[in-house]
Amino acid sequence: MNLLVTGCFKYSNEQMETLRSLGFNIYFMQQEKETLPLEASEVDATVCNGLFLSHDIDEFSRLKFIQLTSAGFDRVPVEKIKARGIELNNARGVYSIPMAEWAMFRVLEHYKQGWFFRMEQENGRWTKHRGLREVAGIKVAVVGAGNVGQIVAKHFQAFGAETTGFDIHTNETVGFDHMALTENLRERVEEFDVVVVTAPLLPSTRGLISRDVLMAMKQNATLVNIARGGLIDEQAMCEVLVERIDLFVALDVFETEPLAEDSPLWKLENVAISPHNSFASDGNNVRMFEVMFQNLKNFINKK
Repeated sequence: MNLLVTGCFKYSNEQMETLRSLGFNIYFMQQEKETLPLEASEVDATVCNGLFLSHDIDEFSRLKFIQLTSAGFDRVPVEKIKARGIELNNARGVYSIPMAEWAMFRVLEHYKQGWFFRMEQENGRWTKHRGLREVAGIKVAVVGAGNVGQIVAKHFQAFGAETTGFDIHTNETVGFDHMALTENLRERVEEFDVVVVTAPLLPSTRGLISRDVLMAMKQNATLVNIARGGLIDEQAMCEVLVERIDLFVALDVFETEPLAEDSPLWKLENVAISPHNSFASDGNNVRMFEVMFQNLKNFINKK
């Protein structure tokens, strides 16, 4: 069986040999926009990220298995994949720990005025700041109670915060003190000191954090987005943040990436920007390889 792997994951020689031991003929391409190293019709399985943004999945007539190195499914033609009965796996659980730590870091950085103290250090000034805040006792809403959301909630619980998960169900869920329906976010958002967005980007969730939601947020609230930029109405957010300087927003993802140089978000003092980097970690390689290996092993054992 032919396995196509791409440069979206950095394989060691040992990892490549481990995949070959499963019985695959492995073909490698560094950039997913490149010409395929074999005919698309000869690919049985692939480990990729945005491969089908540049190559028509209809040409992969033998394809039966896709392993994504991303947690989201927004870069693949899901309906076509379902219709053809192709097994589709994502990187569930791989990036949850670093993303949760990033969300906590951004909130702590803001609450403990990390930027202020760094600036004072650079200028050699001994200046106290009396406006620091505590995470203990605050209320945190996590929009999207999946794997990432659960780890985010557990991190905040460990600091003594009360957590509420917003999702399409209200089932008891690990990490959350309470559960609520996403459709009720607008009417309840004013209750929360921190809102962390971890939901998938779907037609039903695009623009979920709307102007109305932003305007209804609690005084001095913090919003963190580590999911997908399209979950927030970016234009509305730019306008609201000028009007509501009490809000603080930490953004790791954007509607268009890279973020345009002329975006007003760069210059807003109540915004922290990072370049879709919250998932990065020295622990990802081991976790990702374990996920792809087990899924490929299960797949080939079915044959």
